[in-house]
Amino acid sequence: MLVRRVVSTTSFPKLFGCSYSSFSKIGSFASYTSSPASSLSPKHEEYSYRNENELAEINWDELRFGLVPTDCMYVMKSSQDGEFTHGELRNFDNIKLNPSSGVLNYGQGLYEGLKASRKREEGGLLLFRVEENAMRMKMGADRMFMPSPSLDQFIHAVKLTVLANKRWVPPHGKGSLYVRPLLIGSGPILGLAPSPEYMFLVYASPVGNYFKEGLAPINLLVADKTHRAMPGGTGGVKTICNYAPVLKAQMQAKSKGFSDVLFLDAVNNKYLEEASSCNIFIVKGNVISTPATNGTILPGITRKSIIEIASDLGYQVEERLVPVEELSDADEVFCTGTAVVVAPVASISYNDKRYTFKTGKETVSKRLYNTLTAIQMGLVQDNKGWTLEI
Repeated sequence: MLVRRVVSTTSFPKLFGCSYSSFSKIGSFASYTSSPASSLSPKHEEYSYRNENELAEINWDELRFGLVPTDCMYVMKSSQDGEFTHGELRNFDNIKLNPSSGVLNYGQGLYEGLKASRKREEGGLLLFRVEENAMRMKMGADRMFMPSPSLDQFIHAVKLTVLANKRWVPPHGKGSLYVRPLLIGSGPILGLAPSPEYMFLVYASPVGNYFKEGLAPINLLVADKTHRAMPGGTGGVKTICNYAPVLKAQMQAKSKGFSDVLFLDAVNNKYLEEASSCNIFIVKGNVISTPATNGTILPGITRKSIIEIASDLGYQVEERLVPVEELSDADEVFCTGTAVVVAPVASISYNDKRYTFKTGKETVSKRLYNTLTAIQMGLVQDNKGWTLEI
């Protein structure tokens, strides 16, 4: 049986000077090597830090999914040989990029998203499946021909960033701290070629619900003239260049009152793929179906978790091609993702038809949501080893 791993914060020095006004007196950032946390030693000898149980002074009840600037971010650059060897905590601020940088000119960049939650008791912090994010970034970096931090470096950077911004983790049940690791081609390059330098950075923001509907069911519009990805492309990795192309279709859908847009495959224009930022599931009886990740669909970590949870609960889960016509006979539809968690879908509109689905407390999606979030927030024992307590 797997058990939740616990990382003691006592091995971390009191290094969160970047959070406070007195920090400017001792430098713009504190530096650390990428070695394990127990061996970290800050360059500066003195720090000014807040009470570790102090919370930021914001209205947690009004929290939405949007950027709230926090105290610190983590930055690490690659050497000329592409190796990441040194990282540092800095004040959260703008970064400098050459106008000819690879990310600005050729879109050489990736990002990840994960959350830290505050436990109901003792105030501990939980990360959810951070190793999966680290591995997905590594796979994406290979596709985008970029060096990437090691799994240990990735996890270490995330832990430092969360601990440095601990006061921004919402109280239990009020939201979570959304953590955004970025990997970008930061070096200058004029001709089409890989960047000569790369930057890995991690920042965080407290967030509430992703959709304006909150936990209420959402409404989707199928896009049949715009496609998110194509075979052989980059739809299966979390590159930044996957997202701007969906904005026009998404905004058009929202202007008509829909929550988001649902894309079809680019070859046959008939199989469900995913929404602009989340995976899709349909429910019929005891069978839960989701489009197979065949290179055009992002292998979501929440998606992977829901598949396993649903199987444990006795549902038959199928990963396959899902024709759009199956919407007409579905009992339920829901979306999954780090940001949206598990979002029930009230309706999907396609070809002037509106298909409606069951929502509410007595639904499969609600059962899956409750099971998943109980693990994420430490309300039940994590027998799968998915959470990391820091």
